[in-house]
Amino acid sequence: MKHRMWALLASSCLTAALAFAVPAAVPAVAAADPTAAEVVRIDKAGPRQQVMHVFSPSMGRTITLQVLLPFDNSEPRPTLYLLNGAGGGTGMATWYRQTDVVQFFANKNVNVVTPVDGSFSYYTDWQRDDPALGRHKWTTFLTSELPPVLDAALGASGANAIAGVSMSASSALNLAIAAPEVYRAVASYSGCASTSDQLGREYVELVLERGDADARNMWGEDNDPAWLANDALVNAERLRGKTLYISSSTGLPGPADTLDMVGGQAFTLANQIILGGAIEAATNQCTVRLADKLAALAIPATVEFRPTGTHSWKYWEDALHRSWPVLEEALTR
Repeated sequence: MKHRMWALLASSCLTAALAFAVPAAVPAVAAADPTAAEVVRIDKAGPRQQVMHVFSPSMGRTITLQVLLPFDNSEPRPTLYLLNGAGGGTGMATWYRQTDVVQFFANKNVNVVTPVDGSFSYYTDWQRDDPALGRHKWTTFLTSELPPVLDAALGASGANAIAGVSMSASSALNLAIAAPEVYRAVASYSGCASTSDQLGREYVELVLERGDADARNMWGEDNDPAWLANDALVNAERLRGKTLYISSSTGLPGPADTLDMVGGQAFTLANQIILGGAIEAATNQCTVRLADKLAALAIPATVEFRPTGTHSWKYWEDALHRSWPVLEEALTR
């Protein structure tokens, strides 16, 4: 019964709340120095928008990044790494397609960088190449390869924060733990910090199965210490000193769960309320556990539990808005 419940939750999360298509493998791009990360090219998408292509030596391919530039770039500005969910930035379930992220940051003095890649990857370093997903070395890319190249290209200040939603909320926490010198602040929206207990592990495996990927290629067999190493609940002590914002909702229908908010699509609304509600209730339990652990360790955190809301983008848009003052303070101090 438990397995069936988690299968339902994982399936609903990735089909209803985070629907997307699996992208084709990105071909490797030859770099001038194949051992060094470098900006391959920059495309202009708008007055203060860029599409940046950065070669990753560890993954042997070029990674596409959506970049929002600061309102005022007369001096070096900080950077927010904003991760998409399980779809990794493909399809419709993205920050750019489902929220007001461009408008919200239009008057903010921060670089906002979002990878358009990494579906089903948990934005972590995989132990082995996966036949379905290829090579993933996201911890290496996001903590070692990309920041210096990005700072140079954007004239950034070197002060960084990272935020993620659903699958990538776990990633944001783990990336900050892996590289405490890189990120000052972390925001986790509707995520599950635990990955090594039975239910957490089952959920990770079910997420990866949606991409036809094998979890053993990511963190090894069940007894591999990598599962514990990538469990932010177990490693919560290593978040000490970071500015933290974590949020979730109960899963009960809220103001964004109406026909008007989903364009009159009754089936979409049913999925959002029934299945998205179940997913959010599960991540809410995860968030409560993380909040309790942080409190027990006397690690300060801004924690917001919303009384209503499903696992859907309007609530994450609101969470981004509410978390920004917390992140901004850390980035500019």
